[in-house]
Amino acid sequence: MKYICNPINIEYKYQFNSVQDGQFTINREAADPSIILFKGKYYLFASMTAGFFTSDNLTDWEFHPLKGVPIYDYAPDVRVIGDYIYFSASKRDSNCSFYRTRDPLNSPFEKIEGSFSFWDPNLFVDDDGRIYFYWGCSNVTPIYGVELDPISFKQIGEPVELIFGNQQEHGFERIGENHISSKTPEQIEETIKGYLRANPGLSEEQINMLRKYLSDSPYIEGAWMDKHDGKYYLQYSCPGTQYNVYADGVYVSDYPLGPFTLAKNNPYSYKPGGFIPGAGHGSTMEDKFGNLWHTSTMRISVNHPFERRIGIWPAGYDVDGELYCNQRYGDWPMKIEQLRMDPWCNPEWMLLSYGKPATASSFEEGKVPSNATDENVQTWWKAESNEPGEWIEIDLLQVCDVHAIQINFADDQLDVVPPDGVTLQNTGSSKRYIDERKHVTRWLLEGSEDGQHYFVIEDKSEVDTDLSHDLIVRENGIKVRFIRCTVKELPFNQNACISGLRVFGTADVKPPQQATNVTVNLLSELDLSVKWDDVGAVGYNVLWGYTPEKLYHSYMVFGKDEVNIGALMKGQPVYVRVDSFNEKGITEGEVIKVIG
Repeated sequence: MKYICNPINIEYKYQFNSVQDGQFTINREAADPSIILFKGKYYLFASMTAGFFTSDNLTDWEFHPLKGVPIYDYAPDVRVIGDYIYFSASKRDSNCSFYRTRDPLNSPFEKIEGSFSFWDPNLFVDDDGRIYFYWGCSNVTPIYGVELDPISFKQIGEPVELIFGNQQEHGFERIGENHISSKTPEQIEETIKGYLRANPGLSEEQINMLRKYLSDSPYIEGAWMDKHDGKYYLQYSCPGTQYNVYADGVYVSDYPLGPFTLAKNNPYSYKPGGFIPGAGHGSTMEDKFGNLWHTSTMRISVNHPFERRIGIWPAGYDVDGELYCNQRYGDWPMKIEQLRMDPWCNPEWMLLSYGKPATASSFEEGKVPSNATDENVQTWWKAESNEPGEWIEIDLLQVCDVHAIQINFADDQLDVVPPDGVTLQNTGSSKRYIDERKHVTRWLLEGSEDGQHYFVIEDKSEVDTDLSHDLIVRENGIKVRFIRCTVKELPFNQNACISGLRVFGTADVKPPQQATNVTVNLLSELDLSVKWDDVGAVGYNVLWGYTPEKLYHSYMVFGKDEVNIGALMKGQPVYVRVDSFNEKGITEGEVIKVIG
């Protein structure tokens, strides 16, 4: 395999989250990823996986159970220091420890005695061997930093307050779907009254702290530090993992503990549109060939707010030292070569399946087959029964040259209970059980040029793997019009349920026209409206940046000829370009200056 298609194709573990009265929500989760390169191999650690993944090429990942460390603690951080991998993770209001090993595949982690209370940790070793530690996850408190003793890992000096949220000037930090908060002052005050009835002895200071906690202040969390050309890049995530605008921002300093200045290119990791949105709380790593990669958390958040996945994107530093990440087509197939790559190359294959007719063997009311082609991970086709053999089929409307198919399985309000004898673990935000049992996802994928004669594209009817976002690649292409997926077996014997049967390649159509009559309107200092005439394209990518050469941000839209961008930075120039794309290719628009 030389390709990935976000969310990456790994085993996402099921979580049993306790809600009330012995009831559970069940969903898959992996989030807050740290990727490192250690002794020629890539290691991926993520929250709530009960293990870690290894790869030699960033495309094929192998799962390994994680023993001897707190697997129910959130936001696992891993760093290479000398011959060791150092590990830490967090549980709110608890003392957390550090662990290390020379060989995570064959040797256990040993505990380092130094410990203190932190959340969302990140360890960083400077060029001179001094070690620094960053942490924070709150809409009240900041990201902190402190130097650590390299032997005992105890703090040297007092922690330093590094960065706070500032949603009045940083549009991308505002909470809510598309940065639109659903909270009202009246709702907040009613909630506070309820707290006061239950806790009448709260002080004025505690009430004010509670008011800020309940407000629309963003969560500032997920610190990650990198150094480049003598500058320190403190990355952080905001405003909340359950929103499509979950992002990573970056501050820069000449010193590891600041003072820090907000970078001009912010948020540098941001993916609000497309099939699966979200690109916050991650890590940045240089691979074996000098390529920079950023990995972050992607959002589903239907069965549970923490129903999340992992994405990887090319990143880099430009000539001015600005950290960037290319997420323009961030959930399409992407080739990862074992050499130095161009981080801004366009995708090889185009999306063929959006809006195409879909039929199925059966479906539940509201869970229609067309949900599998609407490029929305939060909607899905669901069969009426859980019998093996339920199927869904897409008609591409013409014979196309197909190169990749991504099958995205969904979970729909599963009614199952944890195994007998398990103990729910406290994660600091909920009580849960990570299901470590072996599950399988089995299916048959077939194709046809005429809808009568079918051939096998891929048969996974007898595999022992559980890949809920599987990617099938035919690098040389196959000629096909109809694509049918027959579901054979799923975890918990659930009904067949697919949120995206996504097909990529090329079709015999003309390239899309350039977007016309593009108009931009500043709605506020932080909000921008962009409109254009629909030219019949499959979709549009709205790009923007603070110079015409640095259109590093993007918002992919389908079925619309307008979008509101709420991620502006106060007082900063803005340039916009609207690109159109279809089954043949991409046509770039003209760059428009908005303010400056």
